[in-house]
Amino acid sequence: GVSGTIIPDLPFDDYLKVVKPIADKYDIRVIMMITPETSEERIRFIDEHTDGFIYMVSSASITGAQSSFGDAKLAYFNHINSMNLRNPRMIGFGISNKQTLTSAQDNAAGAIIGSKFVTLLNETGDPDLALDRLFECLKK
Repeated sequence: GVSGTIIPDLPFDDYLKVVKPIADKYDIRVIMMITPETSEERIRFIDEHTDGFIYMVSSASITGAQSSFGDAKLAYFNHINSMNLRNPRMIGFGISNKQTLTSAQDNAAGAIIGSKFVTLLNETGDPDLALDRLFECLKK
């Protein structure tokens, strides 16, 4: 079954009026994303009106590999953590190696890995091999 979903670019008013009542009916969590540009007021509003976890986008750029997170991103993670939100946070966008995975784990409840897996899946054409290679990348 489905326990949660991410609907990128969903206006929060539409979430509250349309999506949330349906999601609540079926006990499905709708995961909201925040970026370094999201205001503190909006982050607190999201935290108050959602369950599950908050998806912390590591940057306002496109997804893909990064070798590490810079000081500005680490400051963003620290700021969000200092807000003492009730929902756990997961960091995504740019998790592609041990360094970015460890940094995400050190600064949030966990990491979300998407683009790296899709790239490996496209390269190998085999989900099992793609997962093997992903885990290899995350251990190096």
